[in-house]
Amino acid sequence: MKDKSTHNPFIQPVDGNELTRTTPGKRRREYYMHRFPPGLNKLYADLKLNADKFFSYKAIRKEFLDKNGYALNLDSPQSYNEKIIWKKLYDRNPLLTVTADKYLVRSYIRRLLGNEEAEKILVPLYHVTDNPDTIPFDELPERFVVKPNHGCKMHWIVTGDKERLKDRIREKCRKWLHSNHGLYDHQWAYRHIKRKIIVEKLLLTDDCYLPMDYKLFCFHGKVRFFRISRNRFGKEDMNAYYDTEWNFLPVKNHGYAMMNKILPRPSNLEYLIELAEKLAVNLDAVRVDLFCFDNKIYFGELTHYHSSGLSRFEPVSFDFELGSYWKIKKNYWFDFSPELLYH
Repeated sequence: MKDKSTHNPFIQPVDGNELTRTTPGKRRREYYMHRFPPGLNKLYADLKLNADKFFSYKAIRKEFLDKNGYALNLDSPQSYNEKIIWKKLYDRNPLLTVTADKYLVRSYIRRLLGNEEAEKILVPLYHVTDNPDTIPFDELPERFVVKPNHGCKMHWIVTGDKERLKDRIREKCRKWLHSNHGLYDHQWAYRHIKRKIIVEKLLLTDDCYLPMDYKLFCFHGKVRFFRISRNRFGKEDMNAYYDTEWNFLPVKNHGYAMMNKILPRPSNLEYLIELAEKLAVNLDAVRVDLFCFDNKIYFGELTHYHSSGLSRFEPVSFDFELGSYWKIKKNYWFDFSPELLYH
């Protein structure tokens, strides 16, 4: 089957059919994680975390200032980005690990919604393993996506030639399993996930378009804003912000292209909001990612550390407006249902 993705501006393949966004910092982290034993990586990360704390998070403060354009206030965080940094450093809600796990979150959703409603929104799962050699390529369809359950921006989208690609995919999976996404960016939720590789159905149209991505920013169980993304994994992400009444907001993120036209109001807007608020229960702040595909809504992921707290909003006042909806409370999860932690 011919791979149409190279002819589609919405999908820009990197390394064959591998679609992932890399930066110099990420490449350095991958270099060390892939070449040293997991125990040594963990030791380094723990030492770095303690050193950062000893020096009052000087390196984090510098990066925050460089990326966001204002000084980080950890003593009394006010903006959304400041509160994400605070969450990374201090929030140890056990539910974060459960919901950040791209495999385990499926069971969590079933407990929240019930099996019938959950099955309607969960992307069909073809295979899960901790051994890439067991991926049954002969049994898979021509199109599917391979990804680890313990990180972000790591995918291999296959639109054809699976036989030719399978050895490279397995090698990439081994590297993913050797890495720990939470060690180097202080993203605690990922640190203790039992690492696996999952293979899912690829939501892709016949013209090789990825579905529209609806990112719903939820605070204390209530949706406040949407970020709509298309051209994911392309050379440019096309984004737009809307409020819950579908009013366009003149907001953008530094380094991301904005959509040049206002999108029509989704016919299922109310259900998108209702579903996101169900999924956001028991969490103080979370981004709920949903896809609309073939007139259905699919679950993407629950994101706890939006852009790791380093997404510059323009205007910056929107950063503080988002932050105003989020009331930080230590050990807030003690107020919620403990049975949701068990699986």
